[in-house]
Amino acid sequence: MNFVFDIDGTICFDGKTIDSSIIQALEEIKASGHQVIFASARPIRDLLPVLPESFQQEKLVGGNGAYTSNNGKVDVIHFQDSLLTKLITLVEDNQITYLADSDWDYAFTGEKTHPIYKNINQTSAENRELRSLHKLCKLVLFQPPQQIIDELSSLPVNITSYKGENAIDISPVGINKVRGLHSLQVQEFIAFGNDSNDQCLFENALYSVCVGEHEVKQYASASVKKKEVSAMIKKVLSAYGNKEIHEVSV
Repeated sequence: MNFVFDIDGTICFDGKTIDSSIIQALEEIKASGHQVIFASARPIRDLLPVLPESFQQEKLVGGNGAYTSNNGKVDVIHFQDSLLTKLITLVEDNQITYLADSDWDYAFTGEKTHPIYKNINQTSAENRELRSLHKLCKLVLFQPPQQIIDELSSLPVNITSYKGENAIDISPVGINKVRGLHSLQVQEFIAFGNDSNDQCLFENALYSVCVGEHEVKQYASASVKKKEVSAMIKKVLSAYGNKEIHEVSV
């Protein structure tokens, strides 16, 4: 079975590390002969530093599905040139701060105290001018006014709102974590997530767990608190092995 995990707010709570008890639970999944897959809003560039080395060559989904990695080979889906021109013009004309992610490098104009900036892997990537980026895959706008959101809604893009960060995440139309999994030939899975971008995982999973109290938990099979994550991973693994996955109680 494929066990799919979001990162931030699901198994990583400080933007940098995963608790040793959770890592142990993930290792138990692998030791049982199953596959561990990570599916994050982060591009692969920023996903890798959080993961233990033993998991970095596994199947990965980044950018909410715009990036995939398998055995270290990264593939991307990016905005087409005509659409990209519209997005850049919209951002520049309205002087909106942003994080733009290409296949590896990025362009950032927001506050450097923002949690998203702190999660950027700056040791291996360069902060470049927006128009110089190659293959732009993902665009995060900080504090966008409603007028801009309305304009974006008329374009062929996916928009994910992060209320806690007052930001929206824009990706090519049709992009989501499940599509990323499908491109890695992953069809059946168990999922752990915590935010609106994990709704598609919850809706398509054999069994799903929401970490925390986000309203997206209504789409999950179960919900748990942060401190219960490692125990829940082990409980779900055991239940699947005993063919009792739909009988898991929190």
